[in-house]
Amino acid sequence: MPKTHHYALEVTWTGNTGTGTSGYRAFGRDHVVAAAGKPDLLGSADPAFRGDPARWNPEELLVAALSQCHMLWYLHLCAGAKITVTAYADRPYGTMLETPDGGGHFQEVVLRPHVTITDPADADHAVALHERAHEMCFIARSVNFKVHHEPTVSAPEA
Repeated sequence: MPKTHHYALEVTWTGNTGTGTSGYRAFGRDHVVAAAGKPDLLGSADPAFRGDPARWNPEELLVAALSQCHMLWYLHLCAGAKITVTAYADRPYGTMLETPDGGGHFQEVVLRPHVTITDPADADHAVALHERAHEMCFIARSVNFKVHHEPTVSAPEA
């Protein structure tokens, strides 16, 4: 029987400048994302939509969630395969298309993880495990757009 997991948090709008949503330019997009026992996350809209560029926006957080999920699965799979990872860094990016009706959707997200492993003989297997991590990632399996990965793996010379 499958396990069910629940994620509870609170999102509170803090952008009321005194007149609420009396006009499109009359309110801020600032908000706080909170969950018990964790630091607050300061959010806003993308600056293209009148958001505060110093705060996280939902689009960035979606890209981050995909990257985090992939990384965590990848590290798990490497541990199981006895591949020792000593460093992992990703520089993901997403492409969102704004539609004429004012809505939009993501077209794709590209993950570009660079992984350092201890044994050069494991390099091909380490690259291949990115595909399995992609297949297992809860977030990637939940989105309706392509998530690509362009991994690189390096190891010290023997």
